[in-house]
Amino acid sequence: MVLPLMPKATAVWLIENTTLSFEQIAEFCGMHPLEVQGIADDEVATGIIGQDPVASGQLTRENIEACEKDPKRSLILAEKAREHLKTAVKGSRYTPRARRHDKPEAIAWLLKHHPYVPDSKIVKLIGTTKKTIDSIRHRTHWNINNIQAKDPVLLGLCSQTLLDETITKAKKAAEKADTQDVASS
Repeated sequence: MVLPLMPKATAVWLIENTTLSFEQIAEFCGMHPLEVQGIADDEVATGIIGQDPVASGQLTRENIEACEKDPKRSLILAEKAREHLKTAVKGSRYTPRARRHDKPEAIAWLLKHHPYVPDSKIVKLIGTTKKTIDSIRHRTHWNINNIQAKDPVLLGLCSQTLLDETITKAKKAAEKADTQDVASS
């Protein structure tokens, strides 16, 4: 699924201006339905101004109306937006200075609770380096005594949906590797 440019702002607008279900909005914005419900209840994303996905070319009015009539139908990113996303160059994610100290704690949490997740996936998920992951794994990080394992979602470094997806894929890959090892023995 290709996500909209500003998922929370888009979700805010869709909640305020349509009769779409939380599941439809969550699927389109790459969020969990409970997070969308939290936005609707003003518990999450307070102060975020909604972004009109029709005006920005992400959705068509016809697609929204069709999905409002059929709750089982999914919103589809407009062709214009898909082409724009294909040509956009992905750079590294910017992390504010105040959040940078949270990355080692998120890495420690992933290594503790999900050791089967490969370093390459942790790098993408949290936006860190393999050198940092290695230093935390081998307890050689300069600040290792002060690092406490904390959930990266609670730290705001990734979404719950993305974390769940990464963990599920890593589990399947680990299980597949285990079954191949057993079969070759």
